[in-house]
Amino acid sequence: MTADLIERVRDRLASSGAEITSTVVADAVREEAGGVVGHADVLEAMRLLEQEFVGAGLLAPLLRDETTTDVLVTGPDQVWVDGAGGLRRTDTRFPDEDSVRRLAQRLALSCGRRLDDAQPFVDAWLPASPLGRIRLHAVLPPIAADGTCLSLRILRPAAHDLSTLESLGTFDAIAHAVLAAIVEARLAFLISGGTGSGKTTLLAAMLGRVPAHERIVCVEDAGELQPDHPQFVRLVARPANVEGAGEVTLSDLVRQGLRMRPDRLVVGEVRGAEVCDLLAALNTGHDGGAGTVHANSPAEVPARMEALAALGGLTRDALHSQLSAALHIVLHMRREPDGSRRLVQIGVLDRIVGGVRVLPAWQPGGWLPAQADLADALAARGVRPPW
Repeated sequence: MTADLIERVRDRLASSGAEITSTVVADAVREEAGGVVGHADVLEAMRLLEQEFVGAGLLAPLLRDETTTDVLVTGPDQVWVDGAGGLRRTDTRFPDEDSVRRLAQRLALSCGRRLDDAQPFVDAWLPASPLGRIRLHAVLPPIAADGTCLSLRILRPAAHDLSTLESLGTFDAIAHAVLAAIVEARLAFLISGGTGSGKTTLLAAMLGRVPAHERIVCVEDAGELQPDHPQFVRLVARPANVEGAGEVTLSDLVRQGLRMRPDRLVVGEVRGAEVCDLLAALNTGHDGGAGTVHANSPAEVPARMEALAALGGLTRDALHSQLSAALHIVLHMRREPDGSRRLVQIGVLDRIVGGVRVLPAWQPGGWLPAQADLADALAARGVRPPW
C-alpha cells in the first residue's frame, strides 16, 4: 500500500458523505487500486483508514482503559495518558502531524463544532458513549506552535459510596463518620480541590447517604454524578450551537431547579456566576446543599468564591455575608503523586470582621483547633458528634 493510494482512498471516503463501514472502505481501496490488490493490502488499508474515520481512531484503546482519565496528544509521537498511576507516555504513534489534525477535526465535527484555520481551537463534548462523557479540547497550529494538541478527558460516572472510598484509603474511619454526620445534620458543604482530585467522587458518595425520602436536584455542566439514591434529579447545562443559539447555563438551571421542589440543591461544579443563585437558594431555606469548586486549599475558598461571585455582579461584602449564612463546611481533596486521591482537610467556615475564613477541624492523623466548632455545628442541628 503506497501513501499515494491511501491518500486517494481517504479523499474518496471524505467526499462520499456515506457512512464509513468496513465494506465501504474495502470497496474504495479496490476502486482506487484499479481492482488489482491483495487481501492483505485491503486489510491494512482498512485498518489505517478506520482509525481515521471511525470513533477515536488510534486513541480508542486508551480511552477504553477504565483507569484512564485523560488522553493527551502533543505530537504524532507524543501520546500521554493520565490515570491511577499518574501521567505517563504511551507507545501509541500517529503516522504524521496531518493524522493528528484530521482526527481532531473529525472529533470536533462530531460535536457539531468547526476546527480550522479560521477557528483554530475547540472545547466541546463528544456524543454519548458507553465509555462515559468525553470532553474534547483541541488547538491547531500556528496557535499550537509545535503541532496539533488534542486533549480528551473521560468523565466516568461517580458512583462510589463512603465505605468504598474508606476502603480505597481516601479517608479513615473517623473522617467517614464525620462525613456521614455532616449529611445527617443537613449542613451545606463545598468540596474543594484541583482537577482530578476526586471532588465529584466524594460528592456522589455523600449524596448517597442522603435519606431516601429527600429529593435531590443536581445541576451539572457534565453528567458525572450518579449517586445511589432513589430521588436524584439531574439537570445538565447545554452549550450554544454553531450559530451561537440554544445555550442553557448553570445559572438558568439553578433557577429551574428551585421550582422542582428540592430538599437538597446541588451544583456539581461551581465555576461562574451561578454561585450567586446557589447562595441565594441556600439562604432561603434549602438546607443541606452542596457543590464542588476548584481551589488550591481550604483557606483559599473564600477568595475563589469572591472571584466567581464578581462574575455575577455580587460585591465582596455581599458575598461574604451570604457565604457565611449559607455554607458551613469545606472538604478539601488532593491528588497525590502516585495518582491516589485523599481527603486532606475538613474545615468550618467562620465569619470574621471583614470577611469569612475557613478554620481547619480535621486532617489525616488527628484533630485540629476547630474541632469544637465542628461539634457545635453538628449539635446545633441535633446530631451528636461522632467522636
